[in-house]
Amino acid sequence: MTTTKRSIYISISSVIACGSLLIATAPKIDATRPPAETVEESFSVVRNPQTPSSMVFAGDRVDFDRIDMYERLDRELTSLTYTHGNTLLMIKRANRFFPILAPILKKNNIPLDMLYLACVESTLNIRAYSPAKAAGIWQFIPSTAKQYGLEVNEFVDERYNIEKATEAACRYLKKAYSMYGNWESVAASYNGGTARISSELEKQQVNSAYDLYLVEETTRYPFRIMATKLIMEDPKQYGFILTSDQLYQPIECTEVTISEPVADWPTWAKEHGITFAQLREVNPWIRAKSLPNKTGKSYSVKIPKQTSMYRSKSHPKVYNQNWITE
Repeated sequence: MTTTKRSIYISISSVIACGSLLIATAPKIDATRPPAETVEESFSVVRNPQTPSSMVFAGDRVDFDRIDMYERLDRELTSLTYTHGNTLLMIKRANRFFPILAPILKKNNIPLDMLYLACVESTLNIRAYSPAKAAGIWQFIPSTAKQYGLEVNEFVDERYNIEKATEAACRYLKKAYSMYGNWESVAASYNGGTARISSELEKQQVNSAYDLYLVEETTRYPFRIMATKLIMEDPKQYGFILTSDQLYQPIECTEVTISEPVADWPTWAKEHGITFAQLREVNPWIRAKSLPNKTGKSYSVKIPKQTSMYRSKSHPKVYNQNWITE
């Protein structure tokens, strides 16, 4: 062995020896000893929402003793309870839109629990638009919207007209109920289509969507609606605490009927004391900056009142007192 090699060997041996000494003298780590911070100090408490043994949905009592029924509802309650942002926004928006939607459903003899179907469809986001090209609070695709009497083109899209879209949804719901005779199947058909639900009810030899084996999204759908109802009927029970001034307020408007072309909506809005943005906010069915209106069709255009445009000028209204904690 040369002198150089012997020096390298001695150096390496010294390093190894020092390392062994450090390991031998290092303090022992007790794996059974808890960390300095306790679990309570490290994590927030996460409580599982209470899943009821039964509930009333659309006038019928639904029992959750059956394991699959219980677990489906439990899943949706857990999901909605801990998707805080969207659920909070849904409750806030409901204060603005339920006063519009509920009377239309009632007039058409549709159970008010179908309000929660709209919540599931769009979280009541009036500008909601899906990858499947479904639009508005009720999430109609263009073909279905036209089938139920809504105008859809580059200038006007009545899927975004709250009143007209709700009337169209009622027509759909009534037709579906005449086919199935129960609201859970109606709800499932809103997600999966009447053709699919009718076919599967026949093939699987059952009468209710509760008993169908479907794609996961459609299987979950009626239970998500029921979970939404449970939370929105008593938000405090699921940890949602709001005050009246945090709810989104109804916007009071005057209405102007037009049956002629509008060359420039921004100019029209300015002439009526509002901005184009404010015009679009309360009339989201307007889809362009002009309206050719070659047929002379009449449209009702909303103009927000000044008292509804500023928090300091409005007085909070609460549609459901259960939504707030004062």
